Amino acid sequence: MSDQAKIFALDHLVLTVADIAATVRFYCSVLGLSEEVFHPCDGSGRHALKFGSQKINLHPAAAPFAPHASHPATGSADLCFLSDWSLEAWQAHLENHNVVIEQGPIERTGATGPIVSLYIRDPDGNLIEIANRA
Repeated sequence: MSDQAKIFALDHLVLTVADIAATVRFYCSVLGLSEEVFHPCDGSGRHALKFGSQKINLHPAAAPFAPHASHPATGSADLCFLSDWSLEAWQAHLENHNVVIEQGPIERTGATGPIVSLYIRDPDGNLIEIANRA
């Protein structure tokens, strides 16, 4: 492989979820992501969550779209989101939405250096990390 054929970005990732509507409500109302309904080549309607230039496609656990992971499962993801909101603002926001903070604020190491994080769970039990760069 030449130096010119390197991976340079993540286009999207997929979450396998038990209830697409519940997942969309959580990620949109609690985390501030936007819902997108898109229609791939097969003409079906699929759901995704968008933020910035990133996208998370949602696959229903009862009937994941092919091709899919060897063992699609709910609650197996661990995602870290960077935020410009202070963690204090996040703590108040999460409390207002009755979302339990499992851990944090706690110092961690992110992809580009030190971060400070809060940990919560989404409706499927996926671990969600909300972080500020330190």
